[in-house]
Amino acid sequence: MKKDLIKKLSQITDEEKKILNGKKDVDRRLYYLSKQNEIDASLLLKKGRLIDIRPNTRFIHFPEHTHNFVEFVYMVEGQTTHIIDGNMITLRSGDLLFMNQHAKQEIEPAGGKDIAVNFIILPEFFDEVLKRIGDTKSALRNFLISCLTEKDIVGNYLYFDVSDITPVQNLMENLIILMLDSHDGNRILSQQTMALLFLHLMNETEHLHMSDDSYDKKMMLTLLDYIDTSYRDASFTEFCDSNHTDIYSMGRIIKKNTGKSFTVLLSEKRMSQALWLLKNTSLPITDISFSVGYENTSYFYRLFKKTYGMSPRDMRLCK
Repeated sequence: MKKDLIKKLSQITDEEKKILNGKKDVDRRLYYLSKQNEIDASLLLKKGRLIDIRPNTRFIHFPEHTHNFVEFVYMVEGQTTHIIDGNMITLRSGDLLFMNQHAKQEIEPAGGKDIAVNFIILPEFFDEVLKRIGDTKSALRNFLISCLTEKDIVGNYLYFDVSDITPVQNLMENLIILMLDSHDGNRILSQQTMALLFLHLMNETEHLHMSDDSYDKKMMLTLLDYIDTSYRDASFTEFCDSNHTDIYSMGRIIKKNTGKSFTVLLSEKRMSQALWLLKNTSLPITDISFSVGYENTSYFYRLFKKTYGMSPRDMRLCK
């Protein structure tokens, strides 16, 4: 990474100055909106942004907390130690760590030369990223799908030791430069750069470390991927048959992990895709209905209005 960029990232922040002057605890006002230990994105993201970056706070122990956003840590220089869901991970220069909004994280104090960048990302940022990386099955793609869910249904972190992978390091430098530039138009560029980064990481499975490999969570990942890629013609019976599980057992797994049924999850995906098509294309509403899996247009209209509180036609006029 360029020396001038490292110098910029290593500057002592106002928060760190107070810590060096004797403040012994994390300033909760900077991170929390309540007594709960959930860091709130609204305190860290500039207004209207889906993604932003901030330096990792050094010189102090950061107690266990969760986030209502997705966090992505890039280790620029030195090292930092994180405890995630009880597992200790030491990031070294060039390493990447992804955590979804269900992860419990604790951070050990870092020194002045331990420079890390935290990416603060709202889940909806990944909608476009997923479209760009396609349907290739991978742990990273499944992780992104899990970030768009409301429940802890997959391992909560991915850790890549990719310091020797030059394209990944170059993309990280480009992404940081883009994010340091406050121009609002960089959102599309940052999504494209993130998609390129993920495409590279998907080919680096030997450098990937995952958190949880339980059967239920593997099945939920497989199901979510199936719904995400086959929502037009998805069938619960077909899914269960092709994955050698019975409908009752799979229904129990879905209910336990999401509180919903296959039908509801499928409907949510179809409605989300229909909404995107309404706002981003000029396709006739009848064609949209068919493309997301509803041949009965009247039923599609009723379900859409029940979901979003207005008809597809009215929604399109609001875009």
